[in-house]
Amino acid sequence: MGDVSRMDPQLTADLNEAGLSHLNAVSGANLAIVASAVLALSRLAGLPLALRAVLAAIAMLAFAVVARPSPSVLRALLMGMTAAVALGTGRTKDGVAALSASILLLILFDPELAHSYGFALSVFATAGILLLAPRWRAHLIGPDPEETPASADTPDFAAESPIPTRADDASRHSDSAPYGAVGSDPAGCGVVESGSAGCGAVGSDPAGCGVVGSGSAPCGAVRPDLVPRDGIASDSAAHSAADSAAFGGFASGSASHSADADTPAVVLESQEPPSAPIRSLPGRGRRRLRLPRWAAEAVAVSAAAQVAVTPVLVLMSGQLTLVAIPANLLAGPAVAPATILGFVAALVAPLWPQAAQWLVIPAGYAVGWIIMVAQWAVSMPLATLPWPGGLPGLGLLMVAVAVLIPVLRRRTWRTAALTMAGAALVVALVVRPMAKPWPPPNWLMVVCDVGQGDGMVLAAGPGRGIVVDTGPDPVVMDRCLRRLDVRDVPLLLLTHPHADHVDGLPGVLRNRRVGAVIVSPRRVAPQESNRIATILARHRIPEWTPPSGSSWQLGPSEMTILAPDPAQGDAEGQGEGSLINNSSVVARVRWRAGSALLSGDIETEAQDALLRRLAPRADILKVPHHGSRRLDPAFFASVGARAALISVGADNDYGHPAPSTIALLHRLGARVYRTDRSGDIAVIDQDGQLAVVARGP
Repeated sequence: MGDVSRMDPQLTADLNEAGLSHLNAVSGANLAIVASAVLALSRLAGLPLALRAVLAAIAMLAFAVVARPSPSVLRALLMGMTAAVALGTGRTKDGVAALSASILLLILFDPELAHSYGFALSVFATAGILLLAPRWRAHLIGPDPEETPASADTPDFAAESPIPTRADDASRHSDSAPYGAVGSDPAGCGVVESGSAGCGAVGSDPAGCGVVGSGSAPCGAVRPDLVPRDGIASDSAAHSAADSAAFGGFASGSASHSADADTPAVVLESQEPPSAPIRSLPGRGRRRLRLPRWAAEAVAVSAAAQVAVTPVLVLMSGQLTLVAIPANLLAGPAVAPATILGFVAALVAPLWPQAAQWLVIPAGYAVGWIIMVAQWAVSMPLATLPWPGGLPGLGLLMVAVAVLIPVLRRRTWRTAALTMAGAALVVALVVRPMAKPWPPPNWLMVVCDVGQGDGMVLAAGPGRGIVVDTGPDPVVMDRCLRRLDVRDVPLLLLTHPHADHVDGLPGVLRNRRVGAVIVSPRRVAPQESNRIATILARHRIPEWTPPSGSSWQLGPSEMTILAPDPAQGDAEGQGEGSLINNSSVVARVRWRAGSALLSGDIETEAQDALLRRLAPRADILKVPHHGSRRLDPAFFASVGARAALISVGADNDYGHPAPSTIALLHRLGARVYRTDRSGDIAVIDQDGQLAVVARGP
């Protein structure tokens, strides 16, 4: 529990991109769930408040031990212990003070935390929940003034009293009456004066201070900003609220709050006799959307946490996660079952392994739901919005917020802004995919934008694809295959064992069947070749070294191996890197509409050898070695390609592609396409001829 060392890198990336990265680490939310569960069970058992606090503290300590202390766990543990002391002594807990004390103690204990983005994300999320969530929740569940009749909240004797004079009103609102007490009322209005201290004493109002004096307002007027939503709670309900407030504030946003601060002080006047329903003033009683308390809680907490951590995310990665709030709302219900069942399973596993196995079954379903939500979120268009990183990005974010706040506060401007945002979403989510779908129809080959490396897919039938190299990043390669809906890989070709061509292998193997893997017959990098062989053996995938001339027909693609030919001797090159590059497997792919030459990373020596032996021609050339200047002009001229595809990373340290290579291709009449500028590049069958379509960066 708490160990993510063997976690799938793709899953980690999905959680990060979906705004669910906080679920990938033990944090205060998990600690609060465990403490709340213990409090609920102990309350049902009828235990006293002090004992419930002790049991909650013990549970939190046990959880921290099982999950192994980390900065986020220690922060939450300190806050939880503060909450337990407050609960046991009956004192009100201040969440902000507890958070501040926890931060101070942790940084004094480990000053390196001041430079930790993970610690900063945890602190900012908690602060957002404490400071923003209560007010937003109160706004979402606020009262509707149009639904406030006098007969529902005022005592019956108010209707029997005459309207008081100014002298009576002044006497009734004199300062001699204590706050929260019933003031003198010679006119018999019977209105309760709440004073500045809020509802304190219970008068004749059965709803608990439901009728409040308004100063100069006539009898029957109500100050709705001073009327609490709930009546006076019973002792048992108060204890339950104390438990929830003690451990909800630092993790779930259930800190105490005042709805009065967000309710406008609109005076509702009665134009009829006091017994008639109170009507709102014209234009002041607009109905607004109201959410149930549980829905308002979920929306407010998710939104507050995401807004609070956005500046840190901009500094870290330079992106804005647009799907974070809906993803957290969907994943949230599964967090508590997964946490509690996993914790209990970890506790009982040493004593009763069979019971632990039973407990992890439902916990696995809960975790599976979270994984499914993350995968859905990252597959949505515009899941993340590119944004400048570092201090420039943070400054731009501050400017954007400064512009948005006044716009959203004015009804007319807000309507216009939301209309424009809705139109932009329609264009991005509906119009663009219809006008420029991906993959394009009749695609035959796609060069994936994997950065500085190679990763290609050849069409092999519905849901199937031949993969040629896997790029340096398994996450990026897996997403390219997901975009193409490739679920089955009958053949995988690894041209040579360089990291930028093979390190993405786990991404291809993720949730896909791979029939066989072709590798170079020249073992010029034994250590890396053995590593690949070990991975393939673990997945029970056969490893082939077919001779030159071997061919496979899969779907519309026919792939033939051209090089290397072991009979031609060992590879030559300048240094170990060139030897490995010149050992690349070279293949030619034929379709009914044309052909493509996949040249791996072969350099001058191997290009010259292939030219003298076969002199292959093709309509499309995958430019070798990312456009390196180590090339043979005669080889390029012999291929006679009309289009040249270069898989290269933006701003790479190798100077790829070389200006001399680009100039040569232009002189030969080839049109150049680069993944660093065009994103994924597809070769399609367009009316019996090959055409190239770029997805865009």
